[in-house]
Amino acid sequence: MNFNEIGKTGLKVSHLSFGASSLGGVFHSIRESEGIEAVFTAIEKGMNFIDVSPYYGHYKAETVLGKALKEIPRDRYILSTKVGRYGKDGVNTWDYSAQRATESVYESMERLNVDYIDLINVHDIEFADLNQIVNETLPALVALREKGVVGHVGITDLQLENLQWVIEHSPAGTIESVLNFCHYCLNDDKLIDYLDYFEERGIGIINASPLSMGLLSQRGTPDWHPAPEPLKEACARAAAYCTEQGYPIEKLAVQYSTSLNPRIATTLFSSANPENVLKNISYVDEPIDMEMVQKVREIIGDQLRVRWKNS
Repeated sequence: MNFNEIGKTGLKVSHLSFGASSLGGVFHSIRESEGIEAVFTAIEKGMNFIDVSPYYGHYKAETVLGKALKEIPRDRYILSTKVGRYGKDGVNTWDYSAQRATESVYESMERLNVDYIDLINVHDIEFADLNQIVNETLPALVALREKGVVGHVGITDLQLENLQWVIEHSPAGTIESVLNFCHYCLNDDKLIDYLDYFEERGIGIINASPLSMGLLSQRGTPDWHPAPEPLKEACARAAAYCTEQGYPIEKLAVQYSTSLNPRIATTLFSSANPENVLKNISYVDEPIDMEMVQKVREIIGDQLRVRWKNS
């Protein structure tokens, strides 16, 4: 496992990291004991960065993760969670106020069984008034950073333009990392266009969802996936081709996201299955087949870099 620093935070993280959204049953139902074992497996095999959110499974992911973390020494992992997106009784909610952000951090620490959080992020800023993020949410998190409750502050979003806007309107040093998803994968590599911008400002880059939230999988997309149908169909054709070649598209996708650009500190994948954790680790240990990459991108064709609105 290779390790990279997230910007100038001093946090050295494994280049493949554990995204805990699956622990909330985001993609399909899970067995809690299996999910906990998946966390243990990730840590035992060298992953040291874990990302979660109170939104995932409407607090379930943090709760399940907390049960696992209770059994793991605190110096074995670097923990990231978020504020801004929540939910209850199956209904999604958003609150980016300073008061709720502050309360949320302490609530997350209780669920996660920790007394500090290494990296706190404002979650999916596109759902907020970006001026509120700059003037209210981020200052609240910076205050927690100054108190030592959190170590570092970041922002997350699907839309790269939003990340840039908030950085440009925030005091230097406020934002230490960005987490962007579905923009450094086989069907969309737009994140590349922003690497210089982030690096020039000393901001670390975290990539998430190498499978593009299920687009690049043999299972296919969940019903809620917001991608347009032509893109879903193109990715399904690419997945079928990979299956025919005996090279699962999941393997190619994870290899693509983790092996080709060392400027990206880490890539998050998510699974509540210990066997899948081991499988993903084995993927990154093998060399990538660039001819397969070229063929898959040819199949996706004019759907490359096709974007969608988050949901």
